Amino acid sequence: MPQSEKVWIYDTTLRDGAQTEGLSLSIEDKLKISLQLDRLGVPFIEGGWPGANPKDIQFFQRLQENPLQQAELVPFCSTRRPGLTAAEDPLLRPILAAQTRWVTLFGKSWDLHVTTGLKTTLDENLAMIADSISYLSRQDRCIIYDAEHWFDGYKNNRAYALETLRVAIASGTQWIVLCDTNGGTLPHEISSIVDEVSQAMQPWQEKAGHDVQLGIHTHNDSGTAVANAIAAVQQGAAMVQGTINGYGERCGNANLCTLIPNLQLKLGYDCLPPDQLSGLTPASRLISEIANLAPDEHAPFVGLSAFAHKGGIHVSAVQKDPRTYEHVTPDVVGNRRRIVISDQAGLSNVLEKASLFGLTLDKAHPASRQILQELKTLEHQGYQFEAAEASFELLIRQALDQRPSFFDLQGFDVLCRTHDVPQNYAACSNSSVLATVSVKVGDQRILTAAEGNGPVSALDSALRKALVAFYPAMVEFHLTDYKVRILDGHTGTSAKTRVLVDFTNGHQRWTTVGVSTNIIQASYQAVTEGIEYGLLRQSQQAEAELKSTPLPLAT
Repeated sequence: MPQSEKVWIYDTTLRDGAQTEGLSLSIEDKLKISLQLDRLGVPFIEGGWPGANPKDIQFFQRLQENPLQQAELVPFCSTRRPGLTAAEDPLLRPILAAQTRWVTLFGKSWDLHVTTGLKTTLDENLAMIADSISYLSRQDRCIIYDAEHWFDGYKNNRAYALETLRVAIASGTQWIVLCDTNGGTLPHEISSIVDEVSQAMQPWQEKAGHDVQLGIHTHNDSGTAVANAIAAVQQGAAMVQGTINGYGERCGNANLCTLIPNLQLKLGYDCLPPDQLSGLTPASRLISEIANLAPDEHAPFVGLSAFAHKGGIHVSAVQKDPRTYEHVTPDVVGNRRRIVISDQAGLSNVLEKASLFGLTLDKAHPASRQILQELKTLEHQGYQFEAAEASFELLIRQALDQRPSFFDLQGFDVLCRTHDVPQNYAACSNSSVLATVSVKVGDQRILTAAEGNGPVSALDSALRKALVAFYPAMVEFHLTDYKVRILDGHTGTSAKTRVLVDFTNGHQRWTTVGVSTNIIQASYQAVTEGIEYGLLRQSQQAEAELKSTPLPLAT
């Protein structure tokens, strides 16, 4: 297969992906995502259904004022309704008002949906397809026709399903996209049916006098959306529709973050500009952040763990030749190799991790085995450093006597008061938490208190209040996430608790860990180390800036 064979990527994150349960995108969210997809080099971006809701109308208006640079913005709409003409159906007016070159229309392929869903005749459905495409074509629009429920329709009534495509082609569509809307078709069926459709389309195109290309739209209800899309491409489909991170209703759509690298890196198709493919991982993570959905850390290609190596033998091999345990180079999709620290680690993991922290350590160093042993002991106690690399760096620096002492937290108290307790404790919301901390910075001892909406918030606020006069950069530190896990629940309220705390300074993120049978104690440890690590990073940055500043000329 020639390397230059083009597969057109059609992103429907803003419409189909927005149907994910629990996902709600504002106009600003949609604009940010569309700009990110445009920078990534995605050729088609489906923006939504203008007319279905005011938000989508405003979204298209905003992009008329500031058009995308690379991508074609595409509105989505159904064929006209039964009993109307396309010219008089108000559903199509906002589509024209969107002023886009391309329009995606969907129509019914499955006779069940025609008679049960639309409650009309099979002939009227064909007329709806023909009239809608012809009308929009006369308005100088290029048409992508989504054949909804195509594969179920084909299996139920092959002749009628094919007739819907013939009518669409005769009416002037440029694309036919076969949709596995219920997500129940398997790759071998996709391959066979797409091949049959491709052959059937040839005489219809000749009669219509224009070329029509074939596309695929798959859902993941059987866990095969990506495999189905690849199978369709191998049988001639030149467009794949999907979403970033596989967002979508029920089990989601074909995940473009998996599909694009497989097509481009493994099969040689031209999907994105090669210099923009490295933007895939950043795009995946930014869009998950905008969508306020936790990223899948184990997602192929773009997940945090996609190129993570944990076992000591694996790490040793990867250090010699990454091909031993990596199927592609991480940076080609914008990801990076990670060496995971855990109780399964060997010296190779520790040494590699130390080097990533900028610390010099080798097997002969007396601290090397000490760190490894302490790591295994702490993880046996319930610590987890895989997700808390900041805590592990502090552990290494402690062993190397390179851990700065910014402050000494000498003690703390947390007091939780609930006022006007009703008989129904679940209805109680009138409570306050006060944390008091005793901190020593150099020779100065500071005793301060602060309130918060919980013990962790109160502790964090009290520490900041005590330290910010000494370390003004702390105002940029923000606690962004707090995770608690009970490690040995069978011991009841005496169970050990592991706390992971995420911080950011607006530019970097870091995570620290604390473990104790007392959840407040575990939280205190994680929060304290988080602030300490932030101060460490800030001091390193200040030192680097000082070194890079040229000295003034002598006078």
